[in-house]
Amino acid sequence: MISSSLNSSNYSFFEKLKSVDYFLILLILLIGSISVFSIYSTESGDFSFYTKNHLIRLAAFFLLFLVLSFVRVSTWYRQAYTFYILGLLLLLSVIFFGISASGSKRWINLFVFNLQPSELMKIAVIVSFARYYHRIQTVDIESYRYLLQPIILLLIPCYLVITQPDLGTAILIAGSGIAIIWLAGLNIKYFIYSGLIVIVSLPFIISILKPYQKSRILTFFNPERDPLGAGYQIIQSKIAIGSGGMYGKGFLKGTQSYLEFLPEKHTDFIFTLFSEEFGFLGSILLIFLYTLLIYRIIKIGFSCRSFFAKLYCFGFSSALFLYVFVNIAMVVGLLPIVGAPLPIMSYGGSSMLSIMIGLSIVMSCKIYSKEIVSN
Repeated sequence: MISSSLNSSNYSFFEKLKSVDYFLILLILLIGSISVFSIYSTESGDFSFYTKNHLIRLAAFFLLFLVLSFVRVSTWYRQAYTFYILGLLLLLSVIFFGISASGSKRWINLFVFNLQPSELMKIAVIVSFARYYHRIQTVDIESYRYLLQPIILLLIPCYLVITQPDLGTAILIAGSGIAIIWLAGLNIKYFIYSGLIVIVSLPFIISILKPYQKSRILTFFNPERDPLGAGYQIIQSKIAIGSGGMYGKGFLKGTQSYLEFLPEKHTDFIFTLFSEEFGFLGSILLIFLYTLLIYRIIKIGFSCRSFFAKLYCFGFSSALFLYVFVNIAMVVGLLPIVGAPLPIMSYGGSSMLSIMIGLSIVMSCKIYSKEIVSN
């Protein structure tokens, strides 16, 4: 049963508006504006296909963010498992109705845009895990009975995503779930034991990877082994970031991008293009905006009375940090190249949609921060 210390009648329209976190909205708009100019730059200053689509999606999904922000946090709690099941059904539908591109089958044609269900699953896992641990007593968290269920709930979508194949997104989904489990209070010894098991199992794990995945790992350790093949992306990315220097080459003046040396510059490597044009200082400013965004979400979590809302905000902020870290570390050569878009910045409707839905739940937690969600 869901109960609340405040009835919906207690929340007038103006009280809801007063409770909105306008600084969070400002941060989203700032990063969104930077993303539009960056995508515009990928097309050499031509307001064409990618820029138009990105601007339309940003506007549409930001409007969706504002609408969903006023959905009560108790509603998100009630529908958490429905969200998870919907995500699973969409992942299963990819197997039968999915669209293939570049050797992967990850998308469903929605006519307006191609939906990548694995992106929505990132948020679905966080919401469903926040609900699951909301009702479990701290003393029961380490019980095998309560530990087995979330592991199964996490392994199923990860397996479906890996078979697409999309190992990078599967790792990010797993990371989101593991973050919630840790935040719920599971003893760190379980993570240490799991880490040791993974290390011992690495030879077996590597042996079952796809050839291109093995190539990415080898390229990570030595990009020069195949400078015109597997190592081309990361080599060009490092050249572009390094050539930006302290202040950058200037807007619309990135040579690596304009001379088409930089592949995937509008998606996974958007940070590389931005760094080349605005340099080290510009990159630090963008990272600072992401840091403020994550900090703001954590602050909202602390203000919530509901444990579900707290756990969701802390989990989503951890996941957002993971998305940003993996993308930036990837393009500078600190991690192997995986399919990991930079939140809000990268071109892609599915990624934008999932992040905006995630942020709308955060805003819902803020607006209804006094609401107590209980079983």
